[in-house]
Amino acid sequence: MKRFQNLKILGRKHWTGDLVTKGKAIVLYGYGINCDYETQFALSNAGFEAERVHVNDVVAGKKKLEDFHLLAFPGGFSYGDDLGSGKAMANKIQTSRIGSDTFEAHLKKFIAEEKLVIGICNGFQMLVKLGLVPALEGKYFEQQSTLTFNESGRFEDRWIYLKGNKESPCVFTKGIEKIELPVRHGEGKFIPANPKILEEIKSKNIVVFQYADPDFNVTEEYPLCPNGSTDSIAGLCDETGRVFGMMPHPEAHLFFENHPRWTRKKECLLREGKEIPKEGQGSPLFRNAFNYVKSKLL
Repeated sequence: MKRFQNLKILGRKHWTGDLVTKGKAIVLYGYGINCDYETQFALSNAGFEAERVHVNDVVAGKKKLEDFHLLAFPGGFSYGDDLGSGKAMANKIQTSRIGSDTFEAHLKKFIAEEKLVIGICNGFQMLVKLGLVPALEGKYFEQQSTLTFNESGRFEDRWIYLKGNKESPCVFTKGIEKIELPVRHGEGKFIPANPKILEEIKSKNIVVFQYADPDFNVTEEYPLCPNGSTDSIAGLCDETGRVFGMMPHPEAHLFFENHPRWTRKKECLLREGKEIPKEGQGSPLFRNAFNYVKSKLL
């Protein structure tokens, strides 16, 4: 994307160069990431011009982060979960250089420019182990928490209920207080480094989602809380609300029919005289991101 000079003429914004009409999203893939196509589709469906890019092409400078408005770390099993889920990819990013600068420096610049970052499942594990969330006091790349083996000692693949935090600054979840999504992970148990960090992320409302029961009351009961996360935490953002990670998969519920009980839900809605939803409950997260980019960055 060309660099544009913002000119104020007669109180209106004008640009030198081509008019930008679409937000651009980069979806990383490679080394075992396997939800890249679904994440690309979710972002495209929300209005983004979304592109799958191998992480090596970013490191080699073939694709530049500065040309995009949103960076997505999708789910999967990067590096086969060696060293712990997301850790090997986090290490690659922390030790790689892009030209004369580190990968970290490019990411810091990306965040400083008020752009968006989302990590889903394995992507959330990467964000946590990179120190991009919770990043209290703006301390990016300082790991303040972790995600480890589920309390059940097994891989969990099920649909769950999530209660959203309406006080959260998270850009992606504005207006979302109740949502049903699938989880599929072996290491989703969130643990803060110490009680002070837990207290701070709660007081600053950067806990975005918590596991809940069917009435959307927060619970630590298994399997409603599938992994034993501290305080049933399922998703976090940084203090700006622009860097966001979650274990459940919003890209897996883009259509009403994605829900495993959609036929039953449809019959219940018809009997109650209610409208059948035109989309799944994961779609608004990506649309919120697009609306932010459209209003703030284009």
